[in-house]
Amino acid sequence: MNKTMAVRGGSGNILQPKVGTRPQDNLYLAVNSEWLEKTKIPSDRSRITSFDCIDLAIEKNLMKDFADFADGKKDLPAVPNFEKAVEFYKLARDFDKRNREGAEPIKEDLATINNLRDFDDFVLKAADLEKIADLPFSYYVDADMKNTKVNVLHFGGPSTFLPDTTTYKTEAASKLLDVLKKQSVKLLTMAGFDEADAEEKADLAIKYDGKIAKIVKSSEEWADYPAMYNPMKMADFEAKFTDFKIDYFLKNILGKVPDRIINTEPRFLDHVNELINKDNFEEIKAWMLVGFINGNASYLSQEFREAAFPFSQALSGQPELSNGEKQAYHLANGAFGEVVGVYYGQKYFGEEAKKDVLDMIHRMLDVYEKRINENNWLSDATKKKAIVKLRALILKVGYPDKIEEIYNRLQVTPASQGGSLYSNERAAAIEREKYMIEKLQKPVDRTVWLMPGNLVNACYDPQRNDLTFPAAILQAPFYDLKQTRAQNFGGIGTVIAHEVSHAFDNNGAQFDELGNMVNWWTDADYAEFKKRTQAEIDLFNGIQYGPVKLNGKQIVSENIADQGGLTAAVEAAKDEGDDMKELFENFARIWANKQLEASIKTQVSVDVHAPGPERANVQSQCQDEFYKAFDVKEGDGMWLAPEKRVHIW
Repeated sequence: MNKTMAVRGGSGNILQPKVGTRPQDNLYLAVNSEWLEKTKIPSDRSRITSFDCIDLAIEKNLMKDFADFADGKKDLPAVPNFEKAVEFYKLARDFDKRNREGAEPIKEDLATINNLRDFDDFVLKAADLEKIADLPFSYYVDADMKNTKVNVLHFGGPSTFLPDTTTYKTEAASKLLDVLKKQSVKLLTMAGFDEADAEEKADLAIKYDGKIAKIVKSSEEWADYPAMYNPMKMADFEAKFTDFKIDYFLKNILGKVPDRIINTEPRFLDHVNELINKDNFEEIKAWMLVGFINGNASYLSQEFREAAFPFSQALSGQPELSNGEKQAYHLANGAFGEVVGVYYGQKYFGEEAKKDVLDMIHRMLDVYEKRINENNWLSDATKKKAIVKLRALILKVGYPDKIEEIYNRLQVTPASQGGSLYSNERAAAIEREKYMIEKLQKPVDRTVWLMPGNLVNACYDPQRNDLTFPAAILQAPFYDLKQTRAQNFGGIGTVIAHEVSHAFDNNGAQFDELGNMVNWWTDADYAEFKKRTQAEIDLFNGIQYGPVKLNGKQIVSENIADQGGLTAAVEAAKDEGDDMKELFENFARIWANKQLEASIKTQVSVDVHAPGPERANVQSQCQDEFYKAFDVKEGDGMWLAPEKRVHIW
């Protein structure tokens, strides 16, 4: 489960553009209607946003660079391990080879799963199976929430086929699962299965997935990040299993089994024996097979890629599959993300911009400290603790100075030595798993970046108390040296302060300056904070957004961050005498967004961010300076009664 709090979500636009709309009636449409009318969603995407417009430009540049490197038209850059990324790209781009091979690269692993004899055989081989397929449970290593200097083992349930547990309760569920079934049958038969056997496997897999969906957490539950922390003695944890020999599995996976484990999903663990038992063996086996063939088809031939597209298409509405050249770049970028990000940062990100952004970050931190000191609902004791946390924030801007050790370990076997795209992807996954397990015996490395330099996003990590602003987001409309200061405050300024605000949202507020889960609030202060948090939930809860309603509880942490981010940016610009209209207009501009309806349904079910138009309009409605800047009066579309405006940070 991704614990970072990011600025970017999967929001969409369903408001009808109307050029000439007054900002007093709809700020978002007043700013973005012309863009909405002219901008087309690319055929191989399900949306287009301000973030995506930047991403498309980055994609175009890096695709050209990778092609030139692969064809020998450019010398490789002096970035450690970059030659591996290019070699991986060559494998992915070689569709003649991929098409000749067909299903051959996966047949051995597919047979390993399919040849399981019974439940005892599954238990015996689970540690090896984990290297090639998803198991009906999950685990990972990360910092201990209450002692972030050390790493600890975490346990939870598996992912479901549909995006969220709530999706299974919708009318669309049966249609989506039917698409998945047909797709799975086709893929299995293409890989050599008899059609009747493939049909049976698909039915059993979907049946088992339905059982999982009744037990694992929903997106709303995952949004409560501290609720993941449920430490157990390993002996007590192992005693929970009656059929599956979890002690044998952990010893094989870990070697040295720790004395304790963090149970991230108590409900799942309480019901684990109902899922993982002898009676369910055929369903478990089928579920693993269906997950494997759907998850790995994209590493095979073009025919397999196309056969694996319908389910994704049904979820997103995306009209077309991306072309092979584009897939090759994205696969290489996915496998060597930090390496590619460092290359991007070194080539396309200027030191002058970095210096200016750092200056703006420190400006935002000063504003935040001022606002905390002047806060009228916090006690002095809590204010002091909040400022300590604020000033302890670690700043990561642009791209890392050193590339993480894992990339030194990853190796690429070229086609000339018998390597396939799938075999290299599998080898990399096994090496990453080994690297992760080794962290159990090592202290937490706080220098690691959680986002690569070419990602158009930003994040806050509560367990490291750090802010990451990749180079990619530090450009227009978010930031540009040519933009006015007010525009930059409305863009990157709100993004910076948004991430700072995550340190004090409903999740971040429960962690101290070292990232430890510690209560640093007085009881009265925290009670007031919870009251204001509930007001933020109520502000968004139930908003009708096209075919769906927003879940205020699921998106509250990001809404608190948006509220704090915009408030701090407004104050900073106000102190400098900047044009408030320019600030609010650019704030609305960064959320410009068009998205297909199917994608909206999927995204709103899992995303912890509100849709872009709502982020732009509702947060602006809560800013008193917005009313002054545009002379908004009662009766105007953007009017929100003062008593309904939410103020937290």
